[in-house]
Amino acid sequence: MAHQKSIFKIEGTLDGVTFYKSQDGYLIRTKGGVDGNRIKTDPRFARTRENGMEFKAAAQAGKLLRNTIRSLMQNGKDSRVTSRLTQVMSKVLKQDTSSFRGMRAPAVGVNTANGKALLKMFNFNDAAVMTSILFKPYTVDTTTGVIEITDLIPTSDILVPEGATHFSISGAMQVINFATKYFDLKRTNVVNNAISPSPVNITLTPTALPTGTGIKLFYLKVEFFQEVNGNQYPLRNGAFNSLMIIEVV
Repeated sequence: MAHQKSIFKIEGTLDGVTFYKSQDGYLIRTKGGVDGNRIKTDPRFARTRENGMEFKAAAQAGKLLRNTIRSLMQNGKDSRVTSRLTQVMSKVLKQDTSSFRGMRAPAVGVNTANGKALLKMFNFNDAAVMTSILFKPYTVDTTTGVIEITDLIPTSDILVPEGATHFSISGAMQVINFATKYFDLKRTNVVNNAISPSPVNITLTPTALPTGTGIKLFYLKVEFFQEVNGNQYPLRNGAFNSLMIIEVV
């Protein structure tokens, strides 16, 4: 892969060379590699097939998780969240110590202590990492799903982006089973406040407890708004919003 440095930016394919635009700029790549049928059948590519199967499993697990929290993610994610979550799921998969190589699964790995630890603290918006946005400690009751933040002073306990006048904090509790693809997500109330030096106590309570069997994920979300003529508008379409998995049990 190479970068285009010409003043004329080209997109398309010419003589087996593809010119295209990506998030990293204008790039060039050539067609190559081993024939696909050979990879599928040649014993010398057994490791390649195993790696491919496990990458697919990690990608599917990441997609399942993203789909189950789409309403939370829609204004609290970055453009690379898919690849970043796949990378984490690949690490979770490796915690499966009972399956043969090529058959290891995130559904098994995530039930281990290390697997849960890998998912915990995952930020869906890498441009607004929760620990760099919210400086006040919070507590989460893993039985009730209640999240509490005491004596939050918005002007000093939150990194407020320029132009923001208000913020909202909300949460969610989820049961998810990566083996059966079952999930149940319950969101909490939303607490909205002006960004001021006055301390506030925040209690976030799920509308109900999620049902079913699987691991439990707990989410925390911070959103920013700008008030104009009495109406609050999302600041830069949510570019500064933060969403994180705060606990996994």
